[in-house]
Amino acid sequence: MSAIDLSGYEVTDSFFGAPFIAVDEERERPSPHRFVQGGFGGTDTEFAFYFPPAQYYTGRMFQPLEGGNGGHAVTFGGGILGEMFQRIAMSARLGGYMVESNQGHQGDDYDPKAGQDPTLYGHRASAESARLSKYVATQVYGGAPHHSYVWGGSGGGRRSPLCLENAPGVWDGCMPSTSGGEIAEPGNTERVKAGSIMSFGQMFNVQRLLGRDKIIALADRMAPGGSGDPFEGLGTHEREELASLYRQGFARGNEFMISEPMGQMWLWTSLADELYRDDPDYFANFWTKPGYVGHDAPELVEGDLIHQTGRVVRTLSARDLNESSDFAGPEFQTMRILAAIVGAGGEAYDFPYAVEIEGLDGGYRVGTGVKILTGKAAGRSLYATGAAGDVFACDGQGDANVLRFKGVGPGDEVLVDNRRFLAYCYFARHHVTDDPAFAHLLVDDRPIYPQHPVPRMSSLMGVCYSGQYEGKVLWIHHTHDSSVWPAWGTLYHRAVRQAQGESGARQNFRIRWTEYAEHGPYGMVPPEPNRVAATRLIDFRGITEQSMIDLIDWVENGVEPSGTNYTFADGRVHLPSSAAERGGIQPVASATANGGSRADVGVGEPVTLTVTAAVPPGAGRIISIEWDFDGTGTYPFRHEEIDGSAAELSVSTTHAYDRPGTYFATARVTSHRAGDVQAELCRIETIAQARTVVAGAAVAGVAAVAGAGV
Repeated sequence: MSAIDLSGYEVTDSFFGAPFIAVDEERERPSPHRFVQGGFGGTDTEFAFYFPPAQYYTGRMFQPLEGGNGGHAVTFGGGILGEMFQRIAMSARLGGYMVESNQGHQGDDYDPKAGQDPTLYGHRASAESARLSKYVATQVYGGAPHHSYVWGGSGGGRRSPLCLENAPGVWDGCMPSTSGGEIAEPGNTERVKAGSIMSFGQMFNVQRLLGRDKIIALADRMAPGGSGDPFEGLGTHEREELASLYRQGFARGNEFMISEPMGQMWLWTSLADELYRDDPDYFANFWTKPGYVGHDAPELVEGDLIHQTGRVVRTLSARDLNESSDFAGPEFQTMRILAAIVGAGGEAYDFPYAVEIEGLDGGYRVGTGVKILTGKAAGRSLYATGAAGDVFACDGQGDANVLRFKGVGPGDEVLVDNRRFLAYCYFARHHVTDDPAFAHLLVDDRPIYPQHPVPRMSSLMGVCYSGQYEGKVLWIHHTHDSSVWPAWGTLYHRAVRQAQGESGARQNFRIRWTEYAEHGPYGMVPPEPNRVAATRLIDFRGITEQSMIDLIDWVENGVEPSGTNYTFADGRVHLPSSAAERGGIQPVASATANGGSRADVGVGEPVTLTVTAAVPPGAGRIISIEWDFDGTGTYPFRHEEIDGSAAELSVSTTHAYDRPGTYFATARVTSHRAGDVQAELCRIETIAQARTVVAGAAVAGVAAVAGAGV
């Protein structure tokens, strides 16, 4: 392994000093590669290059961008996310190496040299890292890549189109997923106004008002075979706030996730101090002025107020939360998942991520502020991403994000105060944008409630979209994403049409909708009381890899990929019911129990379960249909007769339940482009469900008599 020489590299962007290499070594995990890590002098920008063995290299570069605000140079190349997504191995399979950067900053802090310049964080740091990687690849492989691709999800999906738009010649194709943002003129340097800031507050309010039990009941009503009435049993204010949540675009069919805020709560913690600094009047007016709930109807919030001091018992790391039996209960599950992601198996796994506080009584604790009053960290303010009992997992902006509870010790006094968070729960009413999702908060084009300036996202999210670029964009969006809602997936499509016209959009843009996919893999999603996430959500990694293959074929060979046909109305994305009309690459499936969406049977009574599935034209053939009967996610039954030759199938099986309960029999349908039943990669999944309600023998007998007319 010869040493890499950077002495001849000249930066394109004069902001960056000379590059340097801090680490250059061979690594075996998560797959074999040469690991090169370094940075640019005089800046906070760091990079990491992952070069698989030379026999895999056919001349491509792949650059996934980290989600959230970015801030870490090694995200998908190691730790939990590296093992989960295996993006180095995927890059090797597709003939390339992988590039990461921290996108210009450390954690959620700004580069001191750049300050709040969104162009650095949105695209410039990524572009200079990409250019340097090509220089290094020439030394490692003997030739620079002939084509390069940038992609990412969530915050990485937000910024990857900015790279293509604002750094022509660096990348040839882009595959963003699950993101969105404001549209402006090409070359703009504006921070982004995003409806998510308002809409997440709306989601938190519904979570607060309904509570976990009512949300579980809501999810059950909206699941297959349910009543379909989301408002059943709710009070007036609960109905109003849930209706507003739906109108703002929340994903139907994923209501359980209202009770499990993940990335949504991170956005609040990352912006809370900034929102207050930019508009302190809102947070004061909420409690003191007519037109605001805190003043007009204090009974709606007073019962949840907490403004108390307590003392630290201990700080807790991601390791503590995930490995100690003290935190093995279901109330800690979301906290454990998020802690593991933040820790990612590296040094941060032992970082003080959470705190246990004694001396508190009552109050609504998720989202609350936690301010350190005494000790070495006195003055630091954080916000609770999760709370269970007296344990608070927290995050914040700037140093608070980087340090968390470092320097905090037992006995330190803290203030726990949720007045800002409760005001944020009604934020949407008072920050109405011109997005149609907020039209219900207007009458005759005038806001119903007192208004405040619409806030902008952090500079770390980059600038506004223009929709003007050189190259190709294949956009992936999920219909059941509770962190980036389906409505937001239409925004970039609109931007491209606006900038390039319908003809340009047809030539350079495609969108693919994925049903039954959450923001992250279902392994990161907490279970419902009677079923795990694997029985209502899919593994979308096969769709990701197949779509990248299709993007490459489009860019390099002119083979146009199939997009998904959809319509958008009333804050909802509507997909055609048939595979032929829908297009895209995901199978379309439906399931029945005894011929309907719901079957009512007795213990031991067989239920006939049928699934009908079809693959869109040109997208492959069905290679597998499996059933999970009881919500465990084990999928024990497989239709062995399926051989990969058919693009459409209807198959049935029977199952009898040996105990009373409500069960969602789930058919997992998998297709593959070549119909290879042995394929381990590029497996394209969907699911279909039907409900079976099993009564005890005596109850079933009464029902049978009643049905006979006696």
